[in-house]
Amino acid sequence: MDEIIKREDALFEHISKLIDEAHKHVKTTVNTAMVYTYYGVGKYIVEDEQTNKERAAYGKGVLKQLAVKLCNKYGDGWTVDTLKRCRYFYKVYSSSVIGATPLPQSEEVPQFTLSWSHYLVLMRIENADERKFYEIESRQQNWSVRQLQRQYASSLYERLALSRNKDEVMRLANEGQTVDKPSDIIKNPITLEFLGLKPDTVYTESKLEDAIISKMQQFLLELGKGFLFESRQKRFTFEEQLFFVDLVFYNRLLQCYVLIDLKIDKLTHQDLGQMQMYVNYYDRYVKQDFEKPTIGILLCKEKNDALVELTLPKDANIYASAYQLYLPDKALLQAKVKEWIEEFEENEELKKLLR
Repeated sequence: MDEIIKREDALFEHISKLIDEAHKHVKTTVNTAMVYTYYGVGKYIVEDEQTNKERAAYGKGVLKQLAVKLCNKYGDGWTVDTLKRCRYFYKVYSSSVIGATPLPQSEEVPQFTLSWSHYLVLMRIENADERKFYEIESRQQNWSVRQLQRQYASSLYERLALSRNKDEVMRLANEGQTVDKPSDIIKNPITLEFLGLKPDTVYTESKLEDAIISKMQQFLLELGKGFLFESRQKRFTFEEQLFFVDLVFYNRLLQCYVLIDLKIDKLTHQDLGQMQMYVNYYDRYVKQDFEKPTIGILLCKEKNDALVELTLPKDANIYASAYQLYLPDKALLQAKVKEWIEEFEENEELKKLLR
């Protein structure tokens, strides 16, 4: 009994010292400091648990007593549930080090740059590659917790993966979403659940456009990196005829205009021809010499890649992208991505054997 009390006291002292060190940080770094603290707390708990021969009673005994002592000294925040989250946080991130930053105890840990609220979302993502992708994007795009939750719920990782060549899928986990060429901004499907339009109701292209304009901030987030909104129903005249482009954007990363036409009916070759004319007009009369060729996107209920390939020349900078008014089936998309990755890895093994 005395040995158990000594062990509990030692564990309390270790964690107490760690929390005291965290409190010394200036206010601007409190959030990050606490993330490292939670990681360290989890480390101490896991290490102590691994040396405890009576694991079955661990959660009910040691954690409960530890929580009582910590709450008495630091307030009500150090509950058993908090300690369990710390333990899980450590288990997840100690096995997937992205960077390395030493703790005072010279232990190397991942480089944490987000808030604890972000990590509460991230650490529940089982797939390590997917988790790394969302962590990179949260940091680079300065996502709020709500934006991170929405992007995860909308299966951004899977949709980007399935919109790319298999050789590029592995880059997502290591670099996040890279935007080097026009196809990098395409995702299938584009998810517009935030518009509030019900899939089973009748609506016009004008109503769809109005809904997008009213939720432009969310729409820009869904489009992805580098997008700036320029105008709606952009009018231009050619040979005394008026033409209107539904939505005009500019992508600062690709340095080009991006034209979007909305289609609620079946995609036709006339739609593609019209977009080709819009793109040609912008390339010849609007874009400046330093800018890249204009991109055209037909946002439609059902895309038809075969029709696009048959109608347009191979070097056309025009894409059809499907949209949906509800969140996608994450399990289905995850299964598809898994198949792609397995095929990628099999091809890599085959290449090694043929060398």
